[in-house]
Amino acid sequence: MRKGLQSWVFEKRPSIISTGVSGGPFEANGRLANDFDYLHEDLWMGQDSYEKAHRLLIEEAVETALKKCNMEKDALQFFIAGDLINQITPTSFAARTFQVPYMGLFGACSTSMEGLAISSFLVNYKGADYILTGASSHNAAVEKQFRYPTEYGGQKPPTAQWTVTGAGVAIVTHHTGKEHHPYTTSATIGKVVDMGLSDPFNMGGAMAPAAADTIAAHFRDLQRSPDYYDLIVTGDLGRIGHETALDLLNKNGIKLSEEQFKDCGLLIYNDDQPVLAGASGAGCSATVLYGHLLNEMKKGTYKKILVVATGALLSPISFQQKETIPCIAHAVSIEIGE
Repeated sequence: MRKGLQSWVFEKRPSIISTGVSGGPFEANGRLANDFDYLHEDLWMGQDSYEKAHRLLIEEAVETALKKCNMEKDALQFFIAGDLINQITPTSFAARTFQVPYMGLFGACSTSMEGLAISSFLVNYKGADYILTGASSHNAAVEKQFRYPTEYGGQKPPTAQWTVTGAGVAIVTHHTGKEHHPYTTSATIGKVVDMGLSDPFNMGGAMAPAAADTIAAHFRDLQRSPDYYDLIVTGDLGRIGHETALDLLNKNGIKLSEEQFKDCGLLIYNDDQPVLAGASGAGCSATVLYGHLLNEMKKGTYKKILVVATGALLSPISFQQKETIPCIAHAVSIEIGE
């Protein structure tokens, strides 16, 4: 059911019955390492290119999710996912491996919640019984495309963020009625927001207004207050963007505490890891949600969360042509228990 100007309410409560989360060596040393299903010792992962390693991450996450719920891939109606590489080739090549009807998405780092929102909508209105959705990124592949190859050794400013090497996927189906399965209750689709920033080393600052805009729209459309949720978590704003978004929300009358308002880019790594302003990448919110956050929900730490994945919709070409950075954020509310 449509609610307000930008939101859907999922009355049938589509359930997340299984997840798969894979990561790289930096994630293996991070704060949330125990929430990954599969971790690699190096960025090559036995492949001869970083892009092929990226594809492998996705395939491992998918295989893990299927294995956890004892499901064959032929039971899936759709695979809805994306990444950051040109023409989302790692995801498309993984879809070639599994031969599941496929819809590729590009929402930059907002792709994880874009996919979960669309999957929940399709399941809620009986467009499918089982959908696989997710997002991913690979540090070295993304650095090579958007900035400089890591071998170049280019220096970065303190506002820069570290791209997560990881893939997170989930299988969404009709509400199971089982209390240990988290389910989606609503989604708010964001608008493109561009405040004129053009620095690719300050993605968090560029994306923060889009996050604040979508969060405000969510509360307005659903007529909810922030205290409805135990946790409101953004995708990858990092330290700069997180502080900016919190300030923007407070100035607009949406009061959130530091304890209630968190960021996946600040959760995934340890304080002593050299990630500058925090983590980023399409795999950031996907791995943190489908690994750590859903695990915490099953433990009873959270009953209701709002996940707001943020994306910077630039390309190497748009940057070279001196374009500013348009940004977007999509939000999905997830609950557990009856």
